[in-house]
Amino acid sequence: MITSIYPVLMTEKMEESLHFYKDYFGFTETFLSDWYISLSHPDGGELAFIDGLHETILPPYRSLVNGVILNIESNNVRQLYEDIREKNESIIVMELRDEEYGQRHFMMKDPNGILVDVIEHIPPSEEFLKNYTE
Repeated sequence: MITSIYPVLMTEKMEESLHFYKDYFGFTETFLSDWYISLSHPDGGELAFIDGLHETILPPYRSLVNGVILNIESNNVRQLYEDIREKNESIIVMELRDEEYGQRHFMMKDPNGILVDVIEHIPPSEEFLKNYTE
C-alpha cells in the first residue's frame, strides 16, 4: 500500500532551499543532513531535497532539478501573496490573478529556479466547468 508520495528535488542549494520553504511556507524539518533534507508542513504535504551529486544517486542520474513547477495550494492565496511580497517582492515572477479555469494564483521562483505556483481554487467559468470530472 502507498503511504506517501512526495518530490525529492536534486539541488546544490541545500541551505537556501531549506530556508526558502521554511520562511515563506512554514515547512519544518523532519530529517536534516548535509546531503538530504526532508520537510513536512503542519497542514499536510512533504518535500525533500538531495545534493544532486550525492553518491546515493546513480551516476547517470546525477543532475540538478530542471523543468519543474511545484504547486502549493492554499485556502487564502491573497494573504500568502501579500506576506511573500512584503518579505521579498523580487522572487514573485507572476502577480496574483484569477484564471477562468478556476484558479486564483501567483508564481514565484525558489533558490533553484523552480517555478512555485501558489494556488487557490475558485469557481471556474461556464466554459471550463465542463472540463472538471468531479
